[in-house]
Amino acid sequence: MQWNFELLVKPADVPLTEGPVWDGEYLFFTHIQASRIMRYDPKTGAIEIALEGTNRTNGLAHDEKGRLFGCCSGGRSVVRFDDGKITTLCDNFEGKRLNTPNDLAIDRKGRIWFTNPVNSGNWDKGSTMELDNQSVFRLDPQTDGSYTITRVTFDTTMPNGILVSLDNRTLYVAESGYAKDIPRELRAYPINDDGSLGTYNTLFTWGADARGVHRGIDGMCFDRDGNIVATNGYEVSGDLPGAVAHILEGQSSGAPVVLFASAAAGDQLSLFKSLQPADQLPAVDEGAAGWALLNVQAWRLANAALHVIGKMPAGSSRVKL
Repeated sequence: MQWNFELLVKPADVPLTEGPVWDGEYLFFTHIQASRIMRYDPKTGAIEIALEGTNRTNGLAHDEKGRLFGCCSGGRSVVRFDDGKITTLCDNFEGKRLNTPNDLAIDRKGRIWFTNPVNSGNWDKGSTMELDNQSVFRLDPQTDGSYTITRVTFDTTMPNGILVSLDNRTLYVAESGYAKDIPRELRAYPINDDGSLGTYNTLFTWGADARGVHRGIDGMCFDRDGNIVATNGYEVSGDLPGAVAHILEGQSSGAPVVLFASAAAGDQLSLFKSLQPADQLPAVDEGAAGWALLNVQAWRLANAALHVIGKMPAGSSRVKL
């Protein structure tokens, strides 16, 4: 598989970009610390501010109606963007404030699955945890437009990227902490009929060596063929030396996985060394598979989203920001 990188933008005033999503025409992504959502037009190459005042929103996702949702780290909440207005869907669990919601995935029932780790750089100075866990939660839409919240994982320590399969039967979660005694894993949880999760299968594990722990997945997505595309690595990229992309068969997942590592030997190290240290926004054209947008910050790939240039599903409408 050949991946061709094209640099789209090099932000000068914002330290971190995240959360790319494709709506059939535009590519949206977040500038967390600037509290902005940006919009990239692949037809013209223009990158513009789509929305400001997003309170350090991180991950983004569309539902099947084309509405845009986000993990608002600064607001410690999950939100929806409605024609320029930001609607809070949930900001607490059992009366305790959420941590810093990071990434989210929306299934065909409209349920929102989101990761809730602690990213201390993305909340207000002096903030503290109120919950005693870093878990995955599920928001269920109600007939009155509200959402109920349910905790669904009890075995995660720092969940990050998240995906839900198109058949609503599998939840993919990146367990991506930094402790040496807790492996970084890509997990596949079966989704039970009642929305609870079964025992997970581990699809890939990152280890550690004398240099330190090997960074696990940050962001991931599906391509149009059902492959999982994920980003991982920084100074210590672990199990993927000397390759920009590595494909492995997901164990019992039915989905091959493409992993990007940001520090290795040869051309790849030269590529990312030339991009370091400022934030970068390159696009990746993988030929028949479509487009990918990756965010790079100080030697690491922070997130990924693969976008097929084409129409949105029938009945969908694009969000107005």
